[in-house]
Amino acid sequence: MTAGQLGLQNLLTPAVLFFILGMTAGIARSDLALPEASVKTFALYLMLCIGFKGGVEAARAGLSPDFLRAGLAGLGLSLTFPILAFALLRRVGKLDRATAAATAAAFGSVSVVTFAAGSDFLKAQGVPFGGYMAAVLALMEAPAILTGLLLARAKGSASGFGSVLREVLLGGPALVLAGSFLVGALTGERGLAKLDLFVNPLFQGVLCLFLLEMGVTAARSLGLGARLPAPLLALGVLLPLTGATLGLGAARLAGLGAGDATLLTLLAASASYIAVPAAMRLAVPQAQPAIYLSLALGVAFPFNLILGIPLYRAAAAAVTGAPPP
Repeated sequence: MTAGQLGLQNLLTPAVLFFILGMTAGIARSDLALPEASVKTFALYLMLCIGFKGGVEAARAGLSPDFLRAGLAGLGLSLTFPILAFALLRRVGKLDRATAAATAAAFGSVSVVTFAAGSDFLKAQGVPFGGYMAAVLALMEAPAILTGLLLARAKGSASGFGSVLREVLLGGPALVLAGSFLVGALTGERGLAKLDLFVNPLFQGVLCLFLLEMGVTAARSLGLGARLPAPLLALGVLLPLTGATLGLGAARLAGLGAGDATLLTLLAASASYIAVPAAMRLAVPQAQPAIYLSLALGVAFPFNLILGIPLYRAAAAAVTGAPPP
């Protein structure tokens, strides 16, 4: 199957089509909108499911060498990629230090929803991957934010480092993701038997609703981004591709299988539009959210969701020597 056929197959899935529907509604200036409280509930539900099921899978596999290698690779990417992204944003995007640091943190961190869509794509392809990749997802969220804060603080442009560190580590997204993974790891199959109806049959429907709303939001962010300089908009695609290249290299060095390599590559390519904006608004208030939200949600998110997932899958298969998709 060619990359184009993979892309078409990924495009013709309910989750991606609902995202496109939301983007269409946003571009057409429809009044379609979900209540904010519902969107937050859906986001927490998705993180709970991903974390819990990942914990169950990790309990099945145990503390395997693959888990440790993937975790170390993810941590390394999350800590270091923001530095490269920051340099590109300063030199090519001509951003001020604060906004460049916040944007670099967004691209160094991860998107839970992109991970969910990628996992779903691999399942549909019949490609196995480790449940512990949900733990790698959790590990990669905070380090990029801390690196971004250090980049912003280099000229004394950030404040309240301790308070934002607490916000990052104890905020809802990180706490639910890490906590539900721990619950899944501790309860294993016994816990899954009790929560199976909650975390499995409902997941796809909730993901579609959430992506419908994200499509509307992405279209609005893209509208804001249309006023940004062309080189800066181009970075919205270049940074995910750069992160994916580094992620693919890290996956190969770690000796990961095709499924794990695909997800690590996708995580390295994804950008945070939930945890990072919340942290940066608190710690670096002078950074411009219209820029980092436009690039992360309006450009990188749809690119990864529609084109990136099948592209990274094909690349991971080639690099790991797996049969072509």
